[in-house]
Amino acid sequence: MTTLQSVPALGTHPASGSLPSRAETRDQLSRATYDLLVIGGGILGISTAWHAAQSGLRVALVDAGDFAGATSSASSKLLHGGLRYLQTGAVKLVAENHFERRAVSREVAPHLANPLTFYLPVYKGGPHGAAKLGAGVFAYSALSAFGDGVGHVISPAKAQRDVPELRTDDLKAVAVYRDDQMNDARMALMTVRAAVDAGAVVLNHAAVTGLRFTRGRVTGAELKDSTDGTEFGVDARLVLNATGPWVDHLRKMEDPNAAPSIRLSKGAHLVLKRTRPWRAALATPIDKYRITFALPWEDMLLLGTTDEEYEGDPADVSVTEADTAQILDEAAFSIKDQQLSRDLITYSFAGLRVLPGGPGDTSKAKRETVVTEGRGGMLSVAGGKWTTFRHIGRTVMNKLAALPGHPLAEDMEPMNRLPRKLQLPGIANPNAVAHRLLIDGPAPGPRMAPDTARHLATHYGSLAFDIARLANESPELAERVHPDAPEIWAQVAYARDHEWAETADDVLRRRTTLTIRGLATDDVRAGVEKLLADKD
Repeated sequence: MTTLQSVPALGTHPASGSLPSRAETRDQLSRATYDLLVIGGGILGISTAWHAAQSGLRVALVDAGDFAGATSSASSKLLHGGLRYLQTGAVKLVAENHFERRAVSREVAPHLANPLTFYLPVYKGGPHGAAKLGAGVFAYSALSAFGDGVGHVISPAKAQRDVPELRTDDLKAVAVYRDDQMNDARMALMTVRAAVDAGAVVLNHAAVTGLRFTRGRVTGAELKDSTDGTEFGVDARLVLNATGPWVDHLRKMEDPNAAPSIRLSKGAHLVLKRTRPWRAALATPIDKYRITFALPWEDMLLLGTTDEEYEGDPADVSVTEADTAQILDEAAFSIKDQQLSRDLITYSFAGLRVLPGGPGDTSKAKRETVVTEGRGGMLSVAGGKWTTFRHIGRTVMNKLAALPGHPLAEDMEPMNRLPRKLQLPGIANPNAVAHRLLIDGPAPGPRMAPDTARHLATHYGSLAFDIARLANESPELAERVHPDAPEIWAQVAYARDHEWAETADDVLRRRTTLTIRGLATDDVRAGVEKLLADKD
């Protein structure tokens, strides 16, 4: 591993094309009046900002923490149609989810998503029989027009060849279907970049301390930059509250008497080292409605998720011992004990699903998006699924166009006039990018390692070439951040100069995979902090 003393000092003179400084961005936000101020940098707010900027509006986006710093980087990392929704007869919803899934993974961001085969094991005495699950996965694939093959049933022996840790005791059959997988934090960051490319002005680590009002209408926000304490404000014709679990907190800033509009459900996950390679994922039915996932992800194994009502402070959500025990116990239905040792756990995380307010079991609640207008004219958007993030952005924009008095409609390009499948930055064939990275290395010196090339290609697409250039120009940046991870120091410099990274956690948790691999050691963290500080 690169030692702390040898961490490269690149950055005293940021590369051309670097982001404006935070002071410059604050000044820009303070001086203009925006058509739309989006408060909340999760995928809901990011997608809306992207679509709003594409429609010609002057857009600002702020977040109290990092982009995708909470719920949007704590998902199950899936782009999926929602197999369980067939249980409730939501056929149209599944078909719509499939359309969005395939659009993202095939046309919008094929460099950030990859197809994944799922095995649904059918055990003796389980909640579903082989015939029912076989029919279910066939119907599921039919709703995607069989674009990913035909759902079918295979033998336990065949399934175990792809998932060596599959428990075969009392295993009767295995149903097969396909969905897609992503790194949610990377997908969100690329969408932020798309919004900025379309003209949006963005700032993370800027918390709202109050709202601005003009004749009773919300017309902006007061903010505080958490990196240095600077206070500033933003004026806007319309404010969108997309703060996820905090949506009611901001609604009360607008109207202290606002009634609660949402409820929260906690979903916890564990990340483990894999004992052997997996070529497919497991989706194991726990009861009639719930499925537990075991997903090969980022060279690791991702287990989860839980689903329980949460009433505490969203900032305090965490994985408890009870969560860990539940996830491991449920995984043990279909996974051998040696893969479920607690010694293999490298990381755990929990996020909060935002659900419409009301009674009932959270596991049966619809993951629908709700858009409401407050007494001061602030719009609040909450709920939804990662898979449909583009659709949610369009839905909010259509709501803006239909507001009484049409405050923004005249300035907006209608959604139906925009391309349906706007692509995210870096779009490219990741296999071709990885190949180029391997063969186009510097003439003197070592070639890029295959795992690093693959990692860059599948997390940055064609933007990986910018990182490779940094590594070529400064050999220190070509070194691995940790010997057991594919990341190189050039990614840290790139995150600092081009991806709004301000803290070590921004880099280690969301712009790289070092934290989830359990490799964010004190030395690594200190080296990242040193490189981030070199920007100034």
